[in-house]
Order: sequence, then C-alpha cells, then structure tokens
Amino acid sequence: MGLSAADPDASRGRPAPTRTVDRALALLAEVCSHDQVNLADCARRTQLPPSTALRLLRTLESTGFVRRDSGGIFHAGPRMIQLGALSYGRQNLVAEAEPAMRLIVSECGESTYLAVPGTVGTALYVGMVEGTYSVRHTSWVGRTVSTEGTAVGAAMSGWTGPDGFVAMRSAVEVDVAAVAAPVRRAGTGPSAGTGGTAAGVPMGVICVVGPSYRLDENRLHDVGMIVSREARALSQRFGTDAEASA
Repeated sequence: MGLSAADPDASRGRPAPTRTVDRALALLAEVCSHDQVNLADCARRTQLPPSTALRLLRTLESTGFVRRDSGGIFHAGPRMIQLGALSYGRQNLVAEAEPAMRLIVSECGESTYLAVPGTVGTALYVGMVEGTYSVRHTSWVGRTVSTEGTAVGAAMSGWTGPDGFVAMRSAVEVDVAAVAAPVRRAGTGPSAGTGGTAAGVPMGVICVVGPSYRLDENRLHDVGMIVSREARALSQRFGTDAEASA
C-alpha cells in the first residue's frame, strides 16, 4: 500500500516512521531539559497536538525513558538515566577517577563511587569500584539522589569539614554510612578562612558507602581522610592536565 500524496512526509520523500521518531526525540529532550514539565508544556514547546504528545509520552513511559509522577509531571526515566550514566562513564573524569577509587577500596575495603551534578537538586552516580567485603554496597551507578541532606550533596555544594570530607549515616538508606569529598580543578578549592566551604560546583564527588555497623565514628574519620586525600590528588591532576593543554 503506497503513501497518500496528502501525507506531508510523503510529499517530501520522508517516511512517516521517521517523523514519529523525530517527535518522540523532541519530547524526550524537553522532559530531560527541564526539572518539571507537564503534558501541556511538552505539547506547546514541541508544537504537537496534546493527543499526539500524550501518545508518544506514554510510549516513552512504557519503555522507561520517561516517568510521570502522581501530579502528572514528566521526568527523565530510569532507562534514560542509566544510558546517560553509561555514556558519561566513558568520559575523562570517570576514567581518571577509577585508579583513585581502586586505591581507596584497597585501603578501606568499602565500595567507592563517583558522582557528578545531575538535574537541579540531584547528584548522579556514574562510576563505581566494588568493595571487597562479603557484605558490601553495590548497584548505585545510574541512580540519582537528592543533594539535600546527603553526604554526596554536601560535598557537591562545597560544604566539607576542615579535613575536606563529609560523613553521614542513614541519609539515603537506613543503616548505611557514606563519606564524600569533592573533586575540583586546581585553584577552585576552599579559600582560607571559609570554614571548609568552597566556591563553585565541583566536577564530581568521590564517595565511600558501607554498612553503619562497620563504619563507626573512628572508622568514618579514617576513611574520610583517605577519600579526601585521593579527591585532592585527583583535583590537582585535573588542574595539571588543564594547564598542560592550555
């Protein structure tokens, strides 16, 4: 069966399925580009009829590329976040951070993650070296967490203690402790007298996560010093690389 001459795609020699893909990708871009977007916003910004936008968004939702909350707001879905994390994971920061994370694991035995700024108010885990204990934390790569009230969020905001790290318990998961330190380009760290705060958003955060029963206060401090040391060393390496390529 041939295409009707009345089909605008046929008149341009363009198959209809391609137009559907274009529309779906435009909607996906809108959802991923905004913290909150509803059906009306999606339809208006992509110049699609609301019925068409809803049909395509439902398809994207069924495949996990978008999700819709109880208020009808669309967000990036788990499949989109996972693919983004995998893609980001091939970038320079993750590759550079892996040796540091492996060293941290060799010294403390706990799973070590790399997180980067996500959408507004979130951090995205993009890399991990799994711990060596039989009971260990795992599988947070591709997950987003709030920057509010979490160790990785505090480090992402630059609010670290005098030793350059943040330690928290049961912030994201009950009975789980986390220690985090920011990775920055050289020259953008805390200024003297700032009490551990730092200007600008870090490139990323190195975070150790493990069970609270194993990470008591003394152990948290010891691990924090290791994480802070490696985060500072990684920050300096990025500064050197940037200056060498300038």
